[in-house]
Amino acid sequence: MHMEILQSPWLCELMAFHINLREEKVKSNKAPALFEGCSLNFDDENPSLSCELFDSIKIDIDLTCSICLDTVFDPVSLTCGHIFCHTCACSAASVTIVDGLKAAEPNEKCPLCRKSGVYEGSLHLEEINILLSRSCHEHWEQRLQTERRERIRQVKEHWESQCRAFMGCLDSEAPLLSAVI
Repeated sequence: MHMEILQSPWLCELMAFHINLREEKVKSNKAPALFEGCSLNFDDENPSLSCELFDSIKIDIDLTCSICLDTVFDPVSLTCGHIFCHTCACSAASVTIVDGLKAAEPNEKCPLCRKSGVYEGSLHLEEINILLSRSCHEHWEQRLQTERRERIRQVKEHWESQCRAFMGCLDSEAPLLSAVI
């Protein structure tokens, strides 16, 4: 699989990891040495990761979900490099949160670039998740409550459908079982 290094989710994670590490080292009064030019910016309430490499390359990664138009929550990167909220990506892939992105059909496409087959190799961006939860704590707590309600709703619907399917199987086999007994 070919992917430009500057579009790699691993680069995003490395940048977020460095910022998280730098914040921890500032608390312990140790000076950070790597990726000094990395920062999390909030321009007009739109978050982005920025990094200057070798004084000549500047990378800006938008952390706004293009589906819900909010800061990415529980972010995932599709194999095409686009970043979305996990819930939004599941919705775009026509799968539930319970089933997850790996259950998406191979012909499902990225909502932005329309490339197909991008969900199976998706990657949770844990360092970005940690960075955003620390940086906008109040907003994160509100989103966490909203996401919990949605996840509980989807889990409940999933189990209800599983129970109905199971009970339907039992109902159709009941005459067969009574005939055997």
